[in-house]
Amino acid sequence: MARVLIVDDAAFMRAIIGSMMKDLGHEVVGEAANGLEALQKYALLKPDLVTLDITMPEMDGVEALRNIMMQDSSAKVLMCSAMGQQGMVIEAIKLGAKDFLVKPVQKERMHSTLQRLLG
Repeated sequence: MARVLIVDDAAFMRAIIGSMMKDLGHEVVGEAANGLEALQKYALLKPDLVTLDITMPEMDGVEALRNIMMQDSSAKVLMCSAMGQQGMVIEAIKLGAKDFLVKPVQKERMHSTLQRLLG
C-alpha cells in the first residue's frame, strides 16, 4: 500500500483519483489544489507517490515537479492531465516524472501504472 498525495485544481478530479487509489488499496494522505500547496504538503507528508496535474493556478504542475525533485530526487511523481499538452509532458518526463496518464484517467491504466511504479 502506497501513501499518495493528489494534486489537482479540480476538487471533483481529486475525488475521482482518490476513490480510485482507495479502490486499488492505497492510502490518500493528502490533497492539494495547486503547486504551492503541493510543495508544502510533500515536505510535510513525505508521500510514496504524487499524482500531479499540469495546468493549475499559483504554480503549474511542471514547476511543482521541478521543486519536488529538488527536495527529493527519488520522488515518484505521476503526471495526470488532459490531452494537448505534449510539450509540457515531455518537459515533465525530462524533469523526473515517472509516467503520464491522460484525463479522464482509466482505472485499469492507473492500476497497471501503479504496479510498475511501486513494484
